[in-house]
Amino acid sequence: MTEPLDRRAFLAATGAAAAALATTAGAPAQSDAGAVFLSTWDFGAEANRRAAEVFAAGGSLLDAIEKGVNVVEDDPNVTSVGYGGLPNSEGEVELDAGIMDGTSHRAGSICNLHKIKNPISVARLLMEKTLHTTMAGDGALRFAIEMGFTPQQLLTPKSLTEWLKWKNTPNHSTFWIDREHHDTIGMLGADGKGKVAAGCSTSGLAWKLPGRVADSPLVGCGYYADDAAGAASATGNGDVMANYCTSFFIVNRMAGGAHPQEACNDLMRFMARTAPQLHEDMYCVIAIAANGEIGAASMNSKQPLQYALWKNGSGSIHTAPPFLG
Repeated sequence: MTEPLDRRAFLAATGAAAAALATTAGAPAQSDAGAVFLSTWDFGAEANRRAAEVFAAGGSLLDAIEKGVNVVEDDPNVTSVGYGGLPNSEGEVELDAGIMDGTSHRAGSICNLHKIKNPISVARLLMEKTLHTTMAGDGALRFAIEMGFTPQQLLTPKSLTEWLKWKNTPNHSTFWIDREHHDTIGMLGADGKGKVAAGCSTSGLAWKLPGRVADSPLVGCGYYADDAAGAASATGNGDVMANYCTSFFIVNRMAGGAHPQEACNDLMRFMARTAPQLHEDMYCVIAIAANGEIGAASMNSKQPLQYALWKNGSGSIHTAPPFLG
């Protein structure tokens, strides 16, 4: 398969802007002003634009979420998702992803997938072709191959060089203290007609122990969607965030009448009671209501959350203000 051209390198890890910044993205030839897409990090802008194109061309909300996430999974410059993702401690790229339909409450979850660069697409087929919700490891790989995916090397020269540098550094940092490479593409969509969907994809924490699974592919943790309330996704230290069922917590708050921003802030308050390294690590969330209203929050001002928004036919990038209690 021909790889896409390189796009902008991921800049959010070094961004420290305190205020929202806006950059207008080119709109697709046709757009549906009622559709809203919300994604984590600045690379989500391209994901949103692709999702809007797919939706405007007649695709479903799930089509839009899947194809939007594929853009980031395919990008070799994004070292925390899909192709080119930084590997585990043994040099193997392990991918996690999940997708959920807010109408049917069906979800597909793929964990520890090797050699297949689009786990969000495998997760969707699992949701639609089987009665299962989650598959992992070798079984997930065999399922992907049966569904027509072609195994390939997911290490790029860049990610291989990074791994070798880490591996050959005396007293190199280990999985429990290295926090530089663990971002996720979380993507939410609302079609303007009462339907929502959510998706999430990641290569996980760089140099992680083989087999490690965090929040990203887990229903209710890395993502959750319910037409009656809205959808949410999380990014950051997934080993901690999985313990708080972050996305379900947020959607449950919205089901009780909370605005998406209020629901995100409520999650931050909930975590603040017991979350370790509260203001030193990354805990970030996004949320969208069925009417297109959004929310976003980050616990740590040292690692602000950039998020991409597509609304009214155009795209913009913003920085969520840190949660201050």
